[in-house]
Amino acid sequence: MKGGSPLPPFLRKKEKMLRYLVQVVENLLGAGILTALLFAAARRGENEGKWETARRRTVRALWGCAAGTGAALVLAVLRRITALINRGFFNLWILSFAIVSGILYLLFQWRILPRLLRKTAFVQKRPFLAEAIPDYTAALLLGALLFYALPTIFLYPAEFVLAGESVFSTDFLFKLIGFAGGLAAVVLTAFALYRTGRALPELFLRITLTAALLANICSQAVVIVQFLLARRMIPMIRWLFALIVAAVNHNIVFLYGFMGLGLLLPLAVFIRSFKPLSACGNPAKRRKLRFFRRTNRRMCLTVAAGFALSVFLLTFVKSYIARGVVLSPAEPMALAGDEIIIPIAQVEDGHLHRFVYTASDNTEVRFIVIRKNAVAYGVGLDACDICGPTGYYERKDEVICRLCDVVMNISTIGFKGGCNPVPLAYALRSGSMIIETADLEKEKTRFK
Repeated sequence: MKGGSPLPPFLRKKEKMLRYLVQVVENLLGAGILTALLFAAARRGENEGKWETARRRTVRALWGCAAGTGAALVLAVLRRITALINRGFFNLWILSFAIVSGILYLLFQWRILPRLLRKTAFVQKRPFLAEAIPDYTAALLLGALLFYALPTIFLYPAEFVLAGESVFSTDFLFKLIGFAGGLAAVVLTAFALYRTGRALPELFLRITLTAALLANICSQAVVIVQFLLARRMIPMIRWLFALIVAAVNHNIVFLYGFMGLGLLLPLAVFIRSFKPLSACGNPAKRRKLRFFRRTNRRMCLTVAAGFALSVFLLTFVKSYIARGVVLSPAEPMALAGDEIIIPIAQVEDGHLHRFVYTASDNTEVRFIVIRKNAVAYGVGLDACDICGPTGYYERKDEVICRLCDVVMNISTIGFKGGCNPVPLAYALRSGSMIIETADLEKEKTRFK
C-alpha cells in the first residue's frame, strides 16, 4: 500500500524537481559554507602582501578538495554497485577524522600548536614544517568535509532513470533541473561568500570560521553518538538519548547556524564598503578602490540572496512537499485472544502494509509488514528510536522515513539500528503471521 499525494496537479508534476532542489541544498550547503570560509582563510595572506604564502596554502587546499571529491566518488560507486559498504560505519570513521582535523586546524589557527611545534627538535631541524603542517591540516579537513557530504550528491543522478523509464522524459528533465539548480545555488553562494571573506581582516574571519567549525564539530558529534546509541555501543543513558533525539529532530538548526555565521561576513563587508575613502591623490587608485567596493557589495547581496533562497527552500518548499506524503490507511487484521492474525497472502506482494492495534488505554499502535524475500518478512513498529512515530511510506518500491526522508534498506527491516523501524517479533503458523498483543502493549508509549 502506497501513500497518496494531495498536491495540486501543477506541483505534482514538479514535485521531483523541487525535492532534488531541496535535498541538494540541505545536504551540501553546510559543507559549501565551511569550504568557502576555509579557502578565504587560506588566501588571507594576500591582504598583507604575502602572495607566495597564500598561493601555497590555496594549492594545498585544492589538493585536499580533489582528494576528498575523488574518495567520495569512489565511495558512491561502491555503495551503488555493491552491498559491502556499511554507511553507518563509514560515516563514523569519516566524521571522527573530520572532528580531529577540525580541532587541530583550530589549534593551528589560534597559534597554540605552532608554538609547541617550534620547540621540538624535529621541527627545529626542518623549519618549513612549522608552516607546512597547518596547511596540510586544512587540506585534510577540506577532504574530510567533502568525503562526507558528496557521496549522497553523487548518488542522486543514479535515481533519475528507473527501470522502464527513458532519459527523454519530462520526469528525467525535472529531476535534472532540480539537481542542477541546487548545485548552482550552493556553488554560487559559496563562491560569493569566499570573495567577501577575502575582503575582511584576518581576526574577524578567524573568529567567524572558528564559530562555524565548532558548530560543525557539534553536528558531527551528534551523528556519531546517534550511531553508537543505535548500535548499543554506548549505554542508553536517558538524558543523552533525549539530547540526541532533540538534536536529530532539529538538525536543520545547525545549517541555519552556519548561514547565520556566514551572513556576518557580507554584512561586515557591506558596511565597510560605504566608509569614506582615505585621502588618495591618484585618481586611478581611487577608481580601482571604488570598483572593488562595488564588486564586494554585489558579492554580499549574492550571499544574502543565496541564504534567503535556501531558507525558503528548507522551510516553505520542504514543508509543502512533505504535505504530499500521506500514510496509507490501516489494513484489516484478525484478533484472537492475545494474538493478531494476518494471512500471509495479504502481505506477500512485496509492498508495505500498515496495521493498527488499539492498546488497552486506547492508544493506536501502528506496525508495518513487508515481504523481504521468499522466506523472510520485515516486521516492525511504524516508528524508530530516533525519529519517533512519524511513520514510513513507500515510494518507487522503496521504504522511506517520513521525517528524515532516509531510504530504508528493506533487507534490514526487522533489525535494530539507525532509522530502521523498531523490530517486532512474529511467528508463521498455518499460512498466517502471528503477532503477540503483549509486544505491542509494551511499545504503546511510543505513540502517545
